Amino acid sequence: MAFVCSDSIADLEKYPYHIRDVHISDPFIYADPVTKHYFTYVQFADYGRFPELKPERGVFYVLESEDLIHWTRPAVCFRREESGFEPDLDYWAPELHFWQGRYYLFSTFRAEGTFRRCQCLRADSPRGPFSPFGPGPVTPEGWQCLDGTLYTDRKGMPWMVFVHEWLQVGDGQICAVPLTEDLSEAAGEPKILFRASDGLWNGKSRNGGYVTDGPFLYRLKSGRLIMLWSSFTDKGAYGIGLAHSASGEIGGPWIQHENPVYAMDGGHAMLFHTFSGQLMMACHCPNDHPRKRILLFEMEETDTDVRVINEVTGNWFAGVGGPGKDYAICSGLKEVPVFSADPRYRSREEKPEDAAEE
Repeated sequence: MAFVCSDSIADLEKYPYHIRDVHISDPFIYADPVTKHYFTYVQFADYGRFPELKPERGVFYVLESEDLIHWTRPAVCFRREESGFEPDLDYWAPELHFWQGRYYLFSTFRAEGTFRRCQCLRADSPRGPFSPFGPGPVTPEGWQCLDGTLYTDRKGMPWMVFVHEWLQVGDGQICAVPLTEDLSEAAGEPKILFRASDGLWNGKSRNGGYVTDGPFLYRLKSGRLIMLWSSFTDKGAYGIGLAHSASGEIGGPWIQHENPVYAMDGGHAMLFHTFSGQLMMACHCPNDHPRKRILLFEMEETDTDVRVINEVTGNWFAGVGGPGKDYAICSGLKEVPVFSADPRYRSREEKPEDAAEE
């Protein structure tokens, strides 16, 4: 039964930030089984909408939601100056993972005059405060890297999968490095899993380089290990591709799928499940920084891949690009977001609100 997520069912004092207004790049949504809330993280805030926040470098803000549509005001969950953390630039693609009883915020950092590198912060709550730990970045010395994500192999060992940036190597790479059990440092040498030019759906970027962005790994119910990753189509639109591991493990070989999952100028995708069990894909669209918004897709999982069922936020309406660019509608959207099932957590004793169901 469809669930209409209207403003009338939300506490707008607590959750005033509608998903159509949330300015975000590289969205990662964590469905926390402890708080029964969704969390996402940004390195900048809408200072016009929230004047109590002042622009500052080296911070992360946390946003929290019960229904994926209505979000809290941004709250600082990490401040560099309070932790003695050196890097103060980039803070790109923050994503939250739960590991051995604690929460880890993976991100890309840089200080003036240094390469981008990936490491994680940790906390006892998804709300923070997060703190740095360990000797420093995890990605290799001398490499310009970004978009680190966590993968746990079948033996329970952690890996960071990351991008070796095209700006340094020309043909961008997706790489992986084993981690120590506490995620503080590399436990082995990096491996190149594949290069951007191995893709079957993508081309060179507008600037002529082969780009890799935003790896995310997911094991299908069939046991197949897949990876979402982003690049540009030969027409210059940002998109999401899919590859699978022939061995079922991180070492591959990685087989590229011919068709993109989405190629309407949206990318840097990840997958998660709602509290009702629906598989979702989040990404940003369009790939124009001031206009970036979250797209949320309900997804179908097959034995071999994942496929889009429907986009629920409506943010594509004015933001769609690529082959859809000439069809984007810039007038305000009046439609209310609709899910196939209520994304909010509900105990067995609770019943859906009749007014929100169709």
